[in-house]
Amino acid sequence: MSRPSASHFNFTILDETEDWIVVDKPAPLQIHPSKPTDAGLTLWDGLRAMLSYEIINGGQVSLINRLDRETSGVVLVAKNAETARRFGKAMMRRQCAKTYQAIVRGWPEWETHNLDAPILRAGDVRESRVWVKQMVHQDGAPCTTGFRVLRRFERNVDHMRMPFTLMEAKPHTGRMHQIRVHLEHLGFPVVGDKIYGGDESCYLEFIKTGWTPALEKKLLLSRQALHSQRMEVEDALGNLAWEAPLAAEMRDFVEGGSLAKQRSR
Repeated sequence: MSRPSASHFNFTILDETEDWIVVDKPAPLQIHPSKPTDAGLTLWDGLRAMLSYEIINGGQVSLINRLDRETSGVVLVAKNAETARRFGKAMMRRQCAKTYQAIVRGWPEWETHNLDAPILRAGDVRESRVWVKQMVHQDGAPCTTGFRVLRRFERNVDHMRMPFTLMEAKPHTGRMHQIRVHLEHLGFPVVGDKIYGGDESCYLEFIKTGWTPALEKKLLLSRQALHSQRMEVEDALGNLAWEAPLAAEMRDFVEGGSLAKQRSR
């Protein structure tokens, strides 16, 4: 039986078995409908259309991990209840390891860094015009992320040479916006981040006007430069791993810069 292709819905299949399907989600594809007007336009809708035969025969579409609209990369999806339970338990037992790549502004002095810094919603402790914005705060939930420098490089921005870093990030907890919040806290905001990129008014402006030349000048990329590069599951039933290549627009941003040889490791 033929079925709609993944390319029709703008995502790539990385792996598929009778029990799961793993896809590479592009930005800015939304994971799941959040309002009626989203119907038919999300990854979840595309997967349900692709797997309609399986669903008719008792299958399901269960998203095991979720990515922000503007984050690309690996998404694991269970195709039946038993597999959904397996991966759900693995997530709760911290048997799922996730590796992200991010492009940030600036050059860290360190090669690796482990940040243990609690996070809560910013509006709970101070005025914030963005409801979902999180921040590091002593009263927040425990939150730990490991970082590693992959490449330092420079790019011309407004006729000036500016430093950027391709960074690896491994979250050891699963808080909202964790990697982005921690990188902002360290002083290395993610390129293209409309909330944590240094000026939260960019987010409000984008909601009102959409993408504009003024926003492009500030943010450099139309999406946040965060990519879910690898996901591993190690449980009693075996070890699994999937990888998604760095998204094209992020790769082009890195390759369009010059390697900072004096700082490269």
